[in-house]
Amino acid sequence: MGKILVVDDDINILRVIKLRLEAEGYQVTTAGKAKVALELANEDVFDFALVDLKLNGTNGIQLMENLHQLNPEMPVIILTAYGTIESAVEAMRKGAYTYITKPFNYDELLIQTKNCLQKTKLTKEIKSLKKVVKNRFGFDSIIGRSQKMEEVLEQVTKAADSDSTIIIEGESGTGKELIAQTLHLASPRADKPFVAINCAAIPETLFESEMFGYEKGAFTGAVQNKEGLMFQAQGGTFFLDEISEMPLSMQVKLLRVMQEKEFFPVGGTKTIKMDIRFIASTNKNLKEEVKKGTFREDLFYRIHVIDIHLPPLRERQGDVPVLSHFFLDKLSKEMNKEITGFSAPALQKLMLHSWPGNVRELQNTVESAIAMATENIISEDLILPALKTEVNNLKPLKDAKENFERNYLLQLIELTEGNMAQAARLAGKYRADLYELLKKYDLKPSNYRKKQ
Repeated sequence: MGKILVVDDDINILRVIKLRLEAEGYQVTTAGKAKVALELANEDVFDFALVDLKLNGTNGIQLMENLHQLNPEMPVIILTAYGTIESAVEAMRKGAYTYITKPFNYDELLIQTKNCLQKTKLTKEIKSLKKVVKNRFGFDSIIGRSQKMEEVLEQVTKAADSDSTIIIEGESGTGKELIAQTLHLASPRADKPFVAINCAAIPETLFESEMFGYEKGAFTGAVQNKEGLMFQAQGGTFFLDEISEMPLSMQVKLLRVMQEKEFFPVGGTKTIKMDIRFIASTNKNLKEEVKKGTFREDLFYRIHVIDIHLPPLRERQGDVPVLSHFFLDKLSKEMNKEITGFSAPALQKLMLHSWPGNVRELQNTVESAIAMATENIISEDLILPALKTEVNNLKPLKDAKENFERNYLLQLIELTEGNMAQAARLAGKYRADLYELLKKYDLKPSNYRKKQ
């Protein structure tokens, strides 16, 4: 049963909406004024809000922004008359979930209510997933907090409950194994083993015995029975890292195992039934590998049930400062050094680098800087010292402007610790315009607020 806040200065509309939604089993709280709505939202947590665009003394967009200050993740539906649809579209641009026109169709109201509640449910599941990961890995953001990574987490949340095979695609260093472990931790198999095999690290001659195990006497040196990695994963998750590197001879056997749900140990005569969820990863384009003849087409389709793509770090630069500070805090403690932050030029250099090695390269860069630091602030010369900075190179005007704008915003929200009212005053911008700029560069103020 969802908890809904409805805000409208028309008492009759409030009464009708309340009756309609309560008839569907929802818990509805109404408010005729923006001030009352904010007081209610401050005292209770609502799954979403229905807000009229035109309110006495204020407007729905301003109220929506105030509600999002209290709960940034709460969806807001704007109620609007036909003559103000353009304003409602503007509201969506500033963060509204959708809008409904008056006089509205109650079937549409119920459909949008259901959609909003599903979004809220998914958001809560993602938060729960992050909590599980934080308890296990000590990092609640997994590998970033950008919109692109939030979309990945949505996929993870939806896919975790199923037993379907998953392929995780992404460049080296993007965190594919971490996502695989997260899928396992969020699944009903979480209390069973997570077993990983690196397909690129095992010689072809040993692959079969490592995967399936062997019976005593199966070959020279097999002096006793040995359980394979697949048997060790019984009831849990089997992760095939860099599956594109698996020899063709083993691809045939893996395909049979996935189809038949059983396997023979090397030299064995009895089949072993298995209950395993398969997750695979690759840093190559498997379609191209199929064309080359290095990867079987039938196995390609067998593992491509659910496809999760991890974007490279250069496509989500808003994650760079978040990850940099995480690694700084974690690694400086491990090295027993009191490092408190990065200088502005150092952070700018981190933001401008393209990170071909992705998160792994960033972590190594921060670790190197900490190891070489003699002061409590990481200076620019310690960041990628072998690489000449692009800061002073002449760039196209558009690129230079965007680089300046991004780094200005980054320093602004770090200085104000994500306080948007203070940031807007310092920048001399309307808060809504500032939100638009932050959205453009995938920077979220909430990521820079001090945790209580």
